[in-house]
Amino acid sequence: MKPEAGAYEALIQFLYQSPIGLLQARPDGEIMMANPMSAQLLMPVAPGGNLLNLFDALQTVAPELRAQTAALGESNGVICEALRVPVAHPRSPVKALDIRLLKLDADTLIASVSDATAAALDEQQRVASQLRDATRTDSLTLIPNRAVALERIEQALLHARSDATYQFALLFINIDRFNRVNASLGPGVGDELLRLIAERLSSTVRLGDVVVSGIAVPSHTQTAARLGSDEFVVVLEGLRRADDVHGVAQRLLDALAKPYGIAHEQLHLSASMGVVLRAQAEGDADAVLQDASTAMRVAKRAGGARYCVFEPQMKQRAARRGQVESDLRRALAQGELFVVYQPLVDLVGGACSGVEALVRWQHPARGLVPPVEFIDVAEETGLIAPLGAFVLDTACRQFATWQRQLGDGAPQILSVNLSRAQLADADLPELVARSLADSGLAARHLQLEITESLAAQGESVQRMLHRLKALGIGLALDDFGTGYSSLASLHLLPVDVVKIDRSFVSQAETSAHHRVLIEATVRVARSLGMRTVAEGVETAGQADILAVLECDKGQGYLYARPLPAEQAQDWIIEHLR
Repeated sequence: MKPEAGAYEALIQFLYQSPIGLLQARPDGEIMMANPMSAQLLMPVAPGGNLLNLFDALQTVAPELRAQTAALGESNGVICEALRVPVAHPRSPVKALDIRLLKLDADTLIASVSDATAAALDEQQRVASQLRDATRTDSLTLIPNRAVALERIEQALLHARSDATYQFALLFINIDRFNRVNASLGPGVGDELLRLIAERLSSTVRLGDVVVSGIAVPSHTQTAARLGSDEFVVVLEGLRRADDVHGVAQRLLDALAKPYGIAHEQLHLSASMGVVLRAQAEGDADAVLQDASTAMRVAKRAGGARYCVFEPQMKQRAARRGQVESDLRRALAQGELFVVYQPLVDLVGGACSGVEALVRWQHPARGLVPPVEFIDVAEETGLIAPLGAFVLDTACRQFATWQRQLGDGAPQILSVNLSRAQLADADLPELVARSLADSGLAARHLQLEITESLAAQGESVQRMLHRLKALGIGLALDDFGTGYSSLASLHLLPVDVVKIDRSFVSQAETSAHHRVLIEATVRVARSLGMRTVAEGVETAGQADILAVLECDKGQGYLYARPLPAEQAQDWIIEHLR
């Protein structure tokens, strides 16, 4: 008997000294036995401090336990396992409880109650950390997002203010012609491409440990982040010298220019990059980021696939371009744009065989704005689509009117320029067909001009040119001699007319070399069944030489400047064939 009594007393001592609450209750919740820790832990949650019934004591924090116990019926087993409940009592150091409840037999419930404050706090911190990470990570590419980039820029600015020798740089990256990928291959391919770009940026920066001046800068001071869409940023902190950024920038551009294998496609892309150095970094992180974006746009306007270092005067130019964009939007809405027409003249006989339609802008305050000041802005901002449609529609209607009024004496060809952005628009053939139908102009009278550099830019442009040719219209190669093609590759282009650039014509009287180039162009074009037009004819001597070299037509100030519709009509009537 003594050993049994000793064991019982030891059990009682264990129960009373246990660091967790232990209790026994009937199936209806009546508490039969509870150790001091269970009373201490349950008292703050029990209404009125009543610990006679387990279910009543937990009613406010775990009201479901009574029903769960009843649901077992005749069965025994676990009712709840590690149920965590909050403790809201203001004076209780315990903030959460873990409760375990077991039905031992038909007459007995066994429960344990433990302090879960530390575990609950850890869980809260873990969830908070996950949420914080989620708000700092780009969901598509899983690299840091804009918030992190701004944080790193601000950190670099603070460091630079306290250390005059500290060097850092910001690289703002935009993928050239990324929208074409989405348009031609779909957003799924576009998303995969963005993920690959992010991987290349991150790995290139990591691999750099960016070695500058023979010293490896730790990779953790370099941050690659995605700002959104196809824009990324790299923050280079702790550079040894400001000039070291040039090597890093070029290495990143080279990495991004390598082919991407996606969905059985080999995609070739380039990137434009704007760079802000410590010496030019002014204002807060947002301001520095904006300056880098401005430099990136300068790189893109220069043709892309390059980087450009920010200079303060770029801000003024960007502000002016912003004003031009705003004014141009108003001009399109309020009818400030108009079309002028420059005659195309037969070099033999002098008859007007066609006209080229050109856009002009009559600004209410600035007067006549030259196209060079707004065409690039229109292309960058997407305004080139409505602007191009306006020119095409207006010119087709005017030309059809002249044909009705002048009959056989009317010019036969209307030439209209196409921009880079228009050629990239998959709906361009439909727009051209609609303009022809609305105006009543026959397709054979319309000729669309593209620059030589655009015509040589790849298969997508070639496909678009063939779609346009299928409408029955003509195609002219503008500025020939200044772009990327050559006489040897002229036969690859689906064009009907070659327009010899004014830079050759202007030297026809003084340079035998340029006369030979003009003659070669004329002969090769003729062998391919193409006609030739000389641009920028300004003197009778130039016209005579071009006629001797058998160029078909001329265009330039010798004959007429671009004229508004009424004046152009008068000129045409004076030069009826």
